[in-house]
Amino acid sequence: MAITAWSAQWFLPFALPICIWVAWNDMKFMKIPNKAVVALTVIFLVVGLVALPLAEYPWRLLHLVVILAIGFGLNLIGSIGAGDAKFAAAMAPFMALGDLRNIFYLFAAVLLAAVLTHRAFKRSDRLRALAPGWKSWTTRDFPMGLALGGTLAFYLILGALFGN
Repeated sequence: MAITAWSAQWFLPFALPICIWVAWNDMKFMKIPNKAVVALTVIFLVVGLVALPLAEYPWRLLHLVVILAIGFGLNLIGSIGAGDAKFAAAMAPFMALGDLRNIFYLFAAVLLAAVLTHRAFKRSDRLRALAPGWKSWTTRDFPMGLALGGTLAFYLILGALFGN
């Protein structure tokens, strides 16, 4: 099943501020706050009861468990940060399994745009001056919260506009 406009419109106003917070915080501090992960999870737990058919709700919760397990494994081998894994898990229930292929395409596009934009800002003294002291300017690591938050935000925006 793909995302419906109904569910995306319910989730979007609550999830969007969290997505922006995560992107900003990860660029500034290279950390995704646990409070953001908990907040996004609570939003799904509460709003999901209204936004989704009751039969679909527990399956969406299973997305969180599966992605958390995968993320934990990837974190153990050093592939991704713990905050990235936790936030990806918190994002997962918002996304319909039927959209998986499109989610991968969307994530690839958002990740590419985020990396190119971040690197361009990082290399420009004038642009870096707009956000002085951000840790992501001085580290080799990329703030994945920018791409993860952007992916969920765009997924919900597109779902709200064009969902079934």
